[in-house]
Amino acid sequence: MAAPSVADSIGRIARRDYRVAIIGLGYVGLPLALTACAAGFPVLGLDINPDRVALLNRGESGFRHIADARVRAARASDRFVASLDFAGLADADAILICVPTPLTRHREPDLGFVADTARAVRPHLRPGHLVVLESTTWPGTTDEVVRPILEAGGLRSGVDFHLAYSPEREDPGNASHGTATIPKVVGGDGTDALRLAQALYDALVVATVPVSSPAVAEAVKLTENIFRAVNVALVNELKVVYQAMGIDVWEVIEAAKTKPFGYMPFYPGPGLGGHCIPIDPFYLTWKAREYGITTRFIELAGQINTAMPGYVVDRLAEALDRSAGRGLRGARILMVGLAYKKNVDDLRESPALTLIERLTARGAAVDFHDPHIPVILPTREHAVLAGRRSVPLSPEGVAAYDAVLIAADHDAVDYAALAAAARLVVDTRNACGRAGVSGPHIVKA
Repeated sequence: MAAPSVADSIGRIARRDYRVAIIGLGYVGLPLALTACAAGFPVLGLDINPDRVALLNRGESGFRHIADARVRAARASDRFVASLDFAGLADADAILICVPTPLTRHREPDLGFVADTARAVRPHLRPGHLVVLESTTWPGTTDEVVRPILEAGGLRSGVDFHLAYSPEREDPGNASHGTATIPKVVGGDGTDALRLAQALYDALVVATVPVSSPAVAEAVKLTENIFRAVNVALVNELKVVYQAMGIDVWEVIEAAKTKPFGYMPFYPGPGLGGHCIPIDPFYLTWKAREYGITTRFIELAGQINTAMPGYVVDRLAEALDRSAGRGLRGARILMVGLAYKKNVDDLRESPALTLIERLTARGAAVDFHDPHIPVILPTREHAVLAGRRSVPLSPEGVAAYDAVLIAADHDAVDYAALAAAARLVVDTRNACGRAGVSGPHIVKA
C-alpha cells in the first residue's frame, strides 16, 4: 500500500478527518487525548491497565487536577474511547507515545516502557503513519532506540512512515497553563515528518516550535528540567547557609525577585519530586558518559537536592530537642502534605515518602494528612508505606502530636489554625509565613 502524501495528510488534519491514537493515559497522555478530542479529532486512547481503561470509559479521569467533566464531554462527543486493544492502531493516522521513562535502582535510564511500546506498535504500522514519542529521554533515543524497533517490521522511517519527537510539557495542577496553551517543540526525522508533526500539533496547541532533529527536541526537554533542578539545588544550598547565619531564605527570595531583570525566583523545599525534575537530569549524565564527559554541575545539583530530606529530619530533631528536650525516638509526628507539590494528588518521587521512612528509622511514629491523598498506593521505592491512610485534622488531634512537619503546602489546609493547635511546626514550604503566622514554635527547614 502506497503512503498518502504529506500534503493529503495535512489536509485531513485541517478537516479533522485524521485519527489520533495516544498510548499511555496517565498524567501526560490523558490531557493530550482530551485536548485532541476537544480540537475535533477522533482519539483512541490505549493503556495496558484495564482498571484505568474502564475508569475512563465510565467518564472518570482518576486525577484530581483533571476534571471528570472533561472526560465525560469527550466520551459524549463519540470522539474518544479508551482501549486495551493495540490492534486499533492500524486504523489510526498518528500514534503518540506517552509512556513513563523512569530510572533503574542504579540511577540509569530505564527505556523498557518505550521499547515495549515501539514493539507493540510495529505489527500495526502502515505506510503514512506518523509516530511521535513524547516521553522524556536522552538525546538520540528516537533515532537509536525507537526507529530501529519500528523499522524491524520492514517499513522505513522517512520513506514509508514518519517519525518525530515532541516532548511533553505538562505541569499537573498548574491553573494558568494547560496542554493547549503551552507551545510544543517538535523535531522530525526528515522534513516530511517535521511538516506533518508540526501540522498536527498546530491544531492542538497555541504554537509549535520546530527544531532541526528529534535529538535537538530531546535535548530541549532535558535542558528545561535540568535548569530547574540546578536552580532548586542552588536555593536549597542557600537555605542551609542562610539558616546558619540566622537569615530567612524566603524573605531573601521575596526581596530579590523585585529586581525586574537578571533574576528568576526558585524556592527551596524538602527535596525534589514529580515525574521530571528528580529523574530527567540523570538521563543526560548517563548519555554524556558515552562521550567521555562528566556532568559535574548536574550531578552536584542532584546530590544537594537528594540530601534535603536528611537536612529536614535533622532540623526537626534539633527543634524537638530545643522545644521539648526530647529526641525523635518515641516522638509522634504529623506530616501535613504527602504529594510532591501543592494541590495535586501525585506521589511520584515525593520527598515526603523518604521523610516518613527516615523519621521511622530514627524511632518516630509518623502519621500524615493530605486532603488529596486518602491512602498511600504501592510504589516501587516505598512499598513498605502502602496502605497508610490520611488522618483527619482537628485542633485536638494536632495538639496530640509532638511536632507537625509541613512537606507540601496544599491550599486546602488552614495553616493558621494548624499552627495555633500545634506544639511545634517544622515548615519546609513557608506555608505558615505566607499565611501570616509566626512564633517561636514555628521552625523553617
